Amino acid sequence: MLSLPSNKAMVPFVSVENMMRLVHHLGVETVLAELTDAIEADFRRWESFDKTPRIASHSGNGVIELMPTSDGTVYSVKYVNGHPRNTFNGLQTVTAFGLLAEVATGYPVLLAEMTMLTALRTAATSAMAARHLAPKGVDTMAMIGNGAQAEFQALAMKAICGIDSVRLYDIDPRATAKTSRNLDGFGLNVVSCRSAEAAVERAGIITTCTAEKQFATILTDNMIGPGVHINAIGGDCPGKTELHKDILMRAETFVEYPPQTRIEGEIQQMPANYPVTELWKVVTGAAPGRRDARQITVFDSVGFAVEDFSALCYVRDRLSGTDFCQRLDMIADPDDPRDLFGMLQRAR
Repeated sequence: MLSLPSNKAMVPFVSVENMMRLVHHLGVETVLAELTDAIEADFRRWESFDKTPRIASHSGNGVIELMPTSDGTVYSVKYVNGHPRNTFNGLQTVTAFGLLAEVATGYPVLLAEMTMLTALRTAATSAMAARHLAPKGVDTMAMIGNGAQAEFQALAMKAICGIDSVRLYDIDPRATAKTSRNLDGFGLNVVSCRSAEAAVERAGIITTCTAEKQFATILTDNMIGPGVHINAIGGDCPGKTELHKDILMRAETFVEYPPQTRIEGEIQQMPANYPVTELWKVVTGAAPGRRDARQITVFDSVGFAVEDFSALCYVRDRLSGTDFCQRLDMIADPDDPRDLFGMLQRAR
């Protein structure tokens, strides 16, 4: 006679459908605001986390990565890819899923889709950085690169920083039209622009989020006036940048984890001694953020595992009292933990 699996063997799983149900149940801007606060709370205890650059497998088509971390009580890991040419075949550039486990036993406690969740956490991290680095009273952002991340970025900046106008540009006008259409009804003044130069006019926050894996120059030095905050999130692997290095020479640059950012971020084009400030130090008050109204700040964001940890823990906590998950029989659970073969035989 087979015994029923224990509770530890039945792992909550959040599918794409249930992730979307959860977001709509709470409200997308509410999720972005709460997720921003959750990520900032974990940045305040940054030193308690294991930290390592993500484990990457590069190919000519893209990259597949694992992003692990732990705070000593909970372990998280995300599988994520980046394949810029996928969209030409009707596929996502980025797909992801993630797992939480308890450190004490090693047993998983949550499995979740993270394609949608990564878009949310990336936007929330951008807004969290802008809360500390953007000029006060900013009301306009430029969004250069209008792919899958664009709407999330705009809504996070609205929810956290109070922007009320977003200026869009993409080399593909269809992407800009898609973004403009999707943002209708969210209370933003959306302006579609014909060039990156036009998009950055009057923008206090400039977000770059392009997909192509190459050394690109999306922003040049002459496009950046004093007081601007640049949220550079498209450069996320070796050989992929978006900013001309002259901008970095004029700006103060803030990063998540320097050993990873120096390999994958905008600063890969700079000397090894190029000075950066870790964002967690700004969040905790250990280092200054924006010092004056004319300072140019750059958040050279490549995404880091602590942000995924925060996002997965947020979802775990927000699932309480809902039916937005399934329980998967994932862990073999014999009555006698030493008798795994006996469990197999009794299943005949």
